Amino acid sequence: MTAEAGADRAEPTVERLRRTGAWNPLWDGMDELDPAWADEYMSAVIEPYESGVLTPKTVQLLCIAVDASCTHLFAPGVRRHIRAALDMGVTPEEIFEVLKLCTTVGIHSMNVGLPILREEAGRTHS
Repeated sequence: MTAEAGADRAEPTVERLRRTGAWNPLWDGMDELDPAWADEYMSAVIEPYESGVLTPKTVQLLCIAVDASCTHLFAPGVRRHIRAALDMGVTPEEIFEVLKLCTTVGIHSMNVGLPILREEAGRTHS
């Protein structure tokens, strides 16, 4: 472990994220209400980025998938992670494949809604 990596581990995660520009201002309230919990939470969230288990490319593609999925739809995150992925050499075609996979989450709206529609439409129109 380098001296810098050791220093990073000693520095609270929230402060490190702020210092490196990775902090999202939307998280300020969480940190204000419970700084200890916020730091523990952010330490867990940042772990996949830093563990080395997944490649940085894989982490960015997963982040794009999470942020672009219809259950999340966080455009600033999509933009940030697409930019990071492109900067590390991920192709637009690879990113587009991830976005295509994200659209399958939306099919669950049909899986849930269509049977209910058919049932209810059958009741009122029978």
